[in-house]
Amino acid sequence: METDFVKKKRAGTIIRILAKSYPDAKIALRYKDPFQLLVVTILSAQSTDKQINKISPALFAKFKTVKGFAGANIKEFERYVHSTGFYHNKAKNIKAMAQKLLAEFNGKVPQTMEELVSLPGVARKTANIVLSNGFGIIVGIAVDTHVKRLSQRLGFSKQEDPNKIEQDLMDIFPKKIWGKINHLLIHHGRTVCDAKKPKCLECPVRDLCPSYKMFVKTPRWGVSSKICWTLE
Repeated sequence: METDFVKKKRAGTIIRILAKSYPDAKIALRYKDPFQLLVVTILSAQSTDKQINKISPALFAKFKTVKGFAGANIKEFERYVHSTGFYHNKAKNIKAMAQKLLAEFNGKVPQTMEELVSLPGVARKTANIVLSNGFGIIVGIAVDTHVKRLSQRLGFSKQEDPNKIEQDLMDIFPKKIWGKINHLLIHHGRTVCDAKKPKCLECPVRDLCPSYKMFVKTPRWGVSSKICWTLE
C-alpha cells in the first residue's frame, strides 16, 4: 500500500516530467477577457475546445457585450451554440448568467469562488478556470474529464466526484503549482493518455504509472517493463 509520503513524491516526479514534456501547455480556449472566458468555459462542457473556438468568434461578434448576452433572443442564441451540444441549457444558463452579472455585479465577472458558483451554469471547475486564467487567482484545481481520468490512472485519487478529486489533488500538490496541474494533465490526456486507447509505450511517465500494466501486458523489446511504483 502506497503511503501518503510516497504518493506525494511519485506525484511530484510525474508533474516535473510532464512539465518538461509539455513546456507550452496552456488553456486551449480562445477569449479576450474574463467574460468571454466564462462564456466559452460554460460552452465547453460535453464539447471540445476546438469546436468552441470554431463557433465563438461569430457568437461574440453577434452579442458582443454582457448586455448583448443578457438581452439575447434565446432561439437565435441557440442557433449559434447548437453544435456544442446541450445547447438549450447552455443558452439558457449563459443568458441568465449575463443577467445576474448586470443585476448583482455591475456587469463584471466576480473574482471569488463563492460569487462565481452563484452564477447559473457555473460550478467549481468553471470557476477555477476563470479565476486562474482570467485573473491569475489560484484557489483550487479545475477537474474536467481529462483531469479526472488521469488522476485515477496515475493513482492520485480513487474518487469519482470531481470536487473530491480536486481535494485529493490539493492535498498532494503544493499550492504554487495548482495552476499548472490542469493544463499538464489535459495536455497529456489529449496527446498520450487517451480515454480508450492510451499510448502507454510513448508515455514519459509510464514507469511511475500504476495503470501501465493494465494496458501493456507484454512490453516490446527496448521498452522498460519495470513498474517502479504500484498501488499494491
